[in-house]
Amino acid sequence: MTSTIPPRRIASKTKLALSPSRVHQRLMAETSPALAYDGGHVRQWQQRLRRKLRQRLGYDKMPREKCPLNVRSLWKKEHELGTIEKIVFTSEPDADVPAYLCLPHGHEPPHPVFICLQGHSTGMHNSIAVAIDDEDKTIEIAGDRDFGLGCLRRGIAALCIEQRSFGERKELEQEMVAKHGCHDAVMHAMMLGRTLAAERVYDVERGIDLLADRDDMDMSRLGVMGNSGGGTITTFAAALLPRVKLAMPSCSFCTFRDSIMSIYHCSDNYIPGLLQDAEMADVLGLFAPKPLVIVNGKTDEIFPITPARRAFADLKAIYRAADAEANVRHVVGPEGHRFYADLAWKAMLPYLR
Repeated sequence: MTSTIPPRRIASKTKLALSPSRVHQRLMAETSPALAYDGGHVRQWQQRLRRKLRQRLGYDKMPREKCPLNVRSLWKKEHELGTIEKIVFTSEPDADVPAYLCLPHGHEPPHPVFICLQGHSTGMHNSIAVAIDDEDKTIEIAGDRDFGLGCLRRGIAALCIEQRSFGERKELEQEMVAKHGCHDAVMHAMMLGRTLAAERVYDVERGIDLLADRDDMDMSRLGVMGNSGGGTITTFAAALLPRVKLAMPSCSFCTFRDSIMSIYHCSDNYIPGLLQDAEMADVLGLFAPKPLVIVNGKTDEIFPITPARRAFADLKAIYRAADAEANVRHVVGPEGHRFYADLAWKAMLPYLR
C-alpha cells in the first residue's frame, strides 16, 4: 500500500516564485561573462572573443562562397543634396536587398561612405525622407532618422539598405501574428543554426562588397550607422567585419542586463548564450582601436542612460588599453529613443577628416 505525504499548508499571504524571470534574474546575477575584457593584451583578447561571437551569432553558418551581387537599378533621380539611385542586389540565394545609393553634390570622389540601417520602423524609405508607397512624395522624418540625407548634407555618400523583416523586406509568404514582424524570421534562423542578426550583418558585408566594386568610394573611410535595431546591427557589424573603419550606433548601447534583459523587447535583439561570454561593452570593444561614436538619449527608457554610462566606462577602458582612448566618444542627446544628428556628426566628422 502506497503512503502519501500530505501537502504542507502555507500562509495565504506567502508570495510564490512563479515567474520565469525570477530564475533569469538570479542567473544573470550569478553570471560573470567568461570572455569579458579584464586587462592584458587587447588584440589577443579580441581574437578569442571574436571567434566566440561568430559562433554565438551563427555567422559561421552564413555562405562562405558568395553569390554574384547581380546589382540592378530601379530608378535614379537628382535631389538638391545629390544623386539618389534605388538599386537591388542579391546577398545570398533568395535574399534580394533593396537600397538607396546616395552620392553628394559638390564633392569629388572617392567619397567617404556610410552604410545606413533603420531600426524597427516602416523601413529604409525614412533614410531619404520619402513615403514608402510613393517615393516621389517627400515626408517629414522625426528623430533625425533621415540618415541618407544627413550623410549628403555633410558631403558623405550613403548606402541605405533595407534590413531583413523591415519595410520592403517584411514577411510576405506566410501568416504572422507576432507583434514585431521579425519574430518568425528570428525563430526560423535559430532552428537553422543562424540568427537574424547574423543574416543582417551578412547583408552589410555584401553591401561592402558592392561599394568595394566601385571606383568612387573611399573604402578607408567606410562607416556603418543606425538607430535602435539599426544600431544593434551596427554594433555586430563593427565587431565582425574588418573592412568597417568607423561606426556610429545610436540608441542601442547599454548593458544587456539593464536593457533587453530587463524589459519586453523584440526577439531579434537576443543572441543565444552571448551573456555567458560578454557584455555589450566587450562586443563593441572588438572594434578598438578604430573610431567609434556611441549615441544615447538621456530619457531613453529602452537603453537607460545610467547603465549606458557605466558600460561606456568599461568600453573606454578597452580603448585605453588599445592606446586609442581618443577614438571613442559618447554622445548623449537631451531626449529619448532617437538619433541626434548634429551632436553625433560633430563627434564623428573629425575622424573622417
